[in-house]
Amino acid sequence: MYTSFFELTSKPFQLTPDPDFLFMSKAHKRAITYLNYGINDNNTGFILVTGEVGAGKTTLIRNLMRGLGGNVKLARIDNTKVTSEQLILMMNEDFGLDVKGKDKTRMLGELTSFLINEYARGRKPMIIIDEAQNLSPDMLEEVRLLSNLETDKSKLIQIILVGQPELRNTLALAELRQLRQRINISCHILPLSAEETEEYIFHRLEVAGNRQAIQFDDGAVEAIHNFSRGTPRLINIICDFLMLSAFIEKTKKISLNLVKDLIGQIETENNYWQDEAPAKGPSGNRPGTLKEIFARLKKLEGIPYQEAIPPAEKQEILERLSAAENTVAELKTKIAEVGGNQTDNRIIYVMKELEALKEKITLLERQDRPEGKALARKRRNIWERIFN
Repeated sequence: MYTSFFELTSKPFQLTPDPDFLFMSKAHKRAITYLNYGINDNNTGFILVTGEVGAGKTTLIRNLMRGLGGNVKLARIDNTKVTSEQLILMMNEDFGLDVKGKDKTRMLGELTSFLINEYARGRKPMIIIDEAQNLSPDMLEEVRLLSNLETDKSKLIQIILVGQPELRNTLALAELRQLRQRINISCHILPLSAEETEEYIFHRLEVAGNRQAIQFDDGAVEAIHNFSRGTPRLINIICDFLMLSAFIEKTKKISLNLVKDLIGQIETENNYWQDEAPAKGPSGNRPGTLKEIFARLKKLEGIPYQEAIPPAEKQEILERLSAAENTVAELKTKIAEVGGNQTDNRIIYVMKELEALKEKITLLERQDRPEGKALARKRRNIWERIFN
């Protein structure tokens, strides 16, 4: 509707997961690197990709699918609110197997034969399960059993689990420890930073044909980031409304007042963050807070130095700490704007302590030597005093 007015060849902020518009944020670059490494490694059975709703997981996966070689035979599952039998049926159908009139046992047998034959022909079967957070522990365990097919040197199938953060909570259950141990590569897509949000907007305009299609007044992009919390899907929704409003007013400038007005309307109508009310437990703390992170660090420090510390565990803690740092940095900026110098100094102190927690992860990487264990325990900071 407004593309010709802004000299664009397509709508830049559509909600469809078009890989042409994939923006390579720091988190997305890391995820793609991990995925490519895992796919090219014949010993990788499971790959885990998680991220909040609207973080760009599906767009990332579609971009990945574009680059798959001709030797990859792919089955992609999008509907995960199904029974165990239906899940196997969809896998077989996507692989081109006949499923008509066959029960689960027969379908599993034919799937096994198919995977063996594909390997013999030099092909690599792969299953991508999107929205995997909907799978029950029992169904995830059945998916794990598929990965038991392997030769002495390689897996016969690779399985990529893609889902919301709740998937990690399910995988943390005791009955799924065998599956956790088979996840060779794990990455979590974090929200965009304020700088990335601005570049994301202009990146999509550029892909759509005109990077200079619109101009933002001071504070407008910051307001978009603050409301969207760096979620690409919400950024798209806001910017699409903004461009439509600018088109109606025949202007190519987006004012801060227009952004605030539209954000108010969008949130009133949709309540995107209504499910974000703090979930309080007995101690009054939200799950996944710094207290929980500190507890996990203490647990890792207790692992004997002869044993390997799970790299996925360290990576997730680092990502959570980075997200906390972003939140504190945004709060620091807002407080500085109203002249809160004393509080500002306290926040700087908190940021330093967050950095200290990240340093503890680095120390854990040296636990293959006895002195590394001592160094890790030596590091004490404000969080231990608070949480003990």
